[in-house]
Amino acid sequence: MLSIVPRLSIIVIFHDMAREAKRTLATLSPEYQIGVSEYDYEVIAVDNGSSTPLTEEFVNGFGDNFTLIHYETDLPSPAMAVNVGVKHARAPYIALVVDGARMLSPGIVKASLDGLINVQLSTTIGARPLIAALAWHLGPDVQNLSMQTGYNQSVEDDLLSSIDWRQDGYRLFNISTLADSSVKGVGISFPTECSWVALGREHFLEVGGYDRRFVSPGGGLVNHEFIERVFNVPPVAPIILNDEGSFHQFHGGVATNVLPENHPWESFHQEYQSIIGKGYNPPPFPEPVLWETYERDAPEERARLAS
Repeated sequence: MLSIVPRLSIIVIFHDMAREAKRTLATLSPEYQIGVSEYDYEVIAVDNGSSTPLTEEFVNGFGDNFTLIHYETDLPSPAMAVNVGVKHARAPYIALVVDGARMLSPGIVKASLDGLINVQLSTTIGARPLIAALAWHLGPDVQNLSMQTGYNQSVEDDLLSSIDWRQDGYRLFNISTLADSSVKGVGISFPTECSWVALGREHFLEVGGYDRRFVSPGGGLVNHEFIERVFNVPPVAPIILNDEGSFHQFHGGVATNVLPENHPWESFHQEYQSIIGKGYNPPPFPEPVLWETYERDAPEERARLAS
């Protein structure tokens, strides 16, 4: 761990996903992220009760700004692991990756820091920024559908090998599909579920962090409930990073990698209702500001990748 206090602490939760962790952590390394150094941010990898836990040697190998925390639990939910990670965070701002299977785009750290620290919106003076990047699924369709036509980890390995994502992580957009949870987030509404969300650490603590009562595998609707609760304590300035994203790797996820007819939405909804006392209904979030983040030197390459 570096002695210099970082500006951003990134908490990433892993449960039995060593294959995916290798790529996720690589996309958070100082060699991959652009416009920032290892002194600007720290990555706190929380192993959430994995049957074969990640090792310090593995995690620390991605950079001197990487730290591993083992959170021993029998619960399949990441809720408490998130809170434990934030407890260890040293920076005034935090970013949360609740599903550690998600690779990130190369400018997401710098863009988040820029938004968190520098945003000055005349209509939201005094509001606290809440930043999200849209979520994507690797593959030709959302994975609940692409798996029906043979998409799996082996196919995904070949797909990722077909692009030089380590050299240019924006190529991940070329082999991905926008997740259902983010479809309305393209300039219309803040996502109800965020696979990358950043805010002030004190802001996170003020609203109470993640609700430990959500114990469903994968957390159920814990992410939805947290975002809703943040907006219920105004003023909040919602921001979407327009050129950045998270990319879900196929790993047998309880919601993302099951057939549509087997999706656990009903049980997730029942848990939400038992905890909150009402059924879940996506609230009308304020319209977000699109934060333009793209800083590459070759605009023609950007146009090609976006086509």
